[in-house]
Amino acid sequence: MTGEPAEFRMPSLGADMESGSVAEWLVHPGDPVRKGDVIAVIDTDKALIEVESFHAGVVDSLLVDVGERVPVGTPLALIAGAAAPAEPRVAAKPPSVPRKRPPARAGKKRPRPEPTARVPEPAPQPTPPVTSPIVRHLAEKRGLDLTAVHGTGPGGRVTRADVERAEPRVKASPLARRIALDLGVDLDSVQGTGRSGAIRADDVREAAARVGVPREAPAEAVAEPGVEGRRDAMRQAIARAMTRSKREIPHYYLSTTVDMSAALEWLRRRNRDLPVSQRLLPAVLLLKAAARAAEEIPQLNGFWIDDAFVPGESVNLGVAISLRGGGLIAPALHDVTGRELGDLMAALKDLVTRSRAGRLRGSEMTEATITVTNLGDQGVEAVHGVIYPPQVALVGFGKILDRPWAVDGLLGVRPVVTVTLAADHRATDGFTGGRFLTAVDRLLNHPEVL
Repeated sequence: MTGEPAEFRMPSLGADMESGSVAEWLVHPGDPVRKGDVIAVIDTDKALIEVESFHAGVVDSLLVDVGERVPVGTPLALIAGAAAPAEPRVAAKPPSVPRKRPPARAGKKRPRPEPTARVPEPAPQPTPPVTSPIVRHLAEKRGLDLTAVHGTGPGGRVTRADVERAEPRVKASPLARRIALDLGVDLDSVQGTGRSGAIRADDVREAAARVGVPREAPAEAVAEPGVEGRRDAMRQAIARAMTRSKREIPHYYLSTTVDMSAALEWLRRRNRDLPVSQRLLPAVLLLKAAARAAEEIPQLNGFWIDDAFVPGESVNLGVAISLRGGGLIAPALHDVTGRELGDLMAALKDLVTRSRAGRLRGSEMTEATITVTNLGDQGVEAVHGVIYPPQVALVGFGKILDRPWAVDGLLGVRPVVTVTLAADHRATDGFTGGRFLTAVDRLLNHPEVL
């Protein structure tokens, strides 16, 4: 190793985050990590976020214990620089001494030595594919033997998806596995009473009691933040962020109503011959239209930092997602303009699922360049949102409703949606915002270009 170890610090996972705690370490001292590997789960006031390393190397030490709350920027771990792979040592050959050949005898040929049979070398034994710390952690959590998991990554590498698809050797809840590890209980010897024979926490405690181990694991091993406490903390975090936004950002609001006839007809034709799992929802057209409009009007796609506008390098849409039990979070869909609609639909479903399961990445919480909120499924007709700093705009979509609509002087009934824009008057004005809404209208009336 060379140089000083790099510091892995408590990240800022949102403009309103002031502190956080390590909910779980996914690495140990001595583990190799690559840039982008998830190495810790951070507990913010809003959610549990998986955080990636910005450094490659070897974990030198962990500086903060699980559950300890520290300010943003506090060093959490040290990562020593990666060592160059050692070259295999080859024994030096002794200098060769020329051997004098005896003179050949006349009339006799030197007999050739009989060929000796070659002993085949033993075939090299396959070694388990190298995996990332998060994959090893998930495999351990699910009770999987990584050497028995079929890897679909490059070179047979076992990926996170491979681990999640693999059938665990023993079905048990994560809490049951955690308690079994703390109490030294072999899950193979525990009879599960859960669904399909799954082992529950109480099953592990009963098994521990039968062999004389206390029924309870150490408190720090099973303590989970209370649901009510987390909900209150999330509401307080949202309140702080929105109060700051309304206090510091001079909002202006615009709205328009868009005829969705062409978009819904195009969607119906596209979905007609597709299986249900691959069909598009109207929401994905709204997201793509907002992203394309932000690409056309880049003054609304970026951040207000140090009294100046900083444009985003790509359009990363923050998507407002309601959480089960209350609360709101707005993780980012990256590079939306460069995605095909089917891929965007799959990414949206995945993002919603992981948001509600508490499995978001740090980059998804910090890199949104403009946010979209859609409350149409709640019957809301129009959404006038509050900008999430340091972004400079938020787009709202309401419910698609059948309304009287005049086309070429004739009155009929058309499906329409109300689109609103909340924007920062320091970065843009109403003229720029109007151009954005005009672009959204045009794109939704020509869905084939999305």
